[in-house]
Amino acid sequence: MNSVKIVLLTTLIALTLACGYSSTPAPATAGTVPTITQLNPDSATAGGAAFMLTVNGTNFGTKAVVNWNGTAQTATTYVSASQLTLAIPASLIMSAATVQITVTNPATAGTGPYGGGGTTAETSGPMDFTIN
Repeated sequence: MNSVKIVLLTTLIALTLACGYSSTPAPATAGTVPTITQLNPDSATAGGAAFMLTVNGTNFGTKAVVNWNGTAQTATTYVSASQLTLAIPASLIMSAATVQITVTNPATAGTGPYGGGGTTAETSGPMDFTIN
């Protein structure tokens, strides 16, 4: 009876390994890097009213996010692969400053076997927004 258990256990281990349960996921590939070509407006008056910022560029993903000085703004609206908008509240422009605007295309989860094949997050180079 003991040898039957050993044969069954060996068979089960062999089938488990053959099904790929010991495989590691494929590494994520680089995502699409967005670029910013224009901000509209490109400046605001310190202490001014809230406004809509339009970010024009290329390669914006449908879940792209505008970053204000490195902080992701979840209220970003996707218009097209070349345009995003973001409502800027008056609280963000209270004092004179130069703000770095970037766009991030988020990482995507892998859909391949065992979760492999996703992409990494990619962020554009910065463009300055001036608060006078």
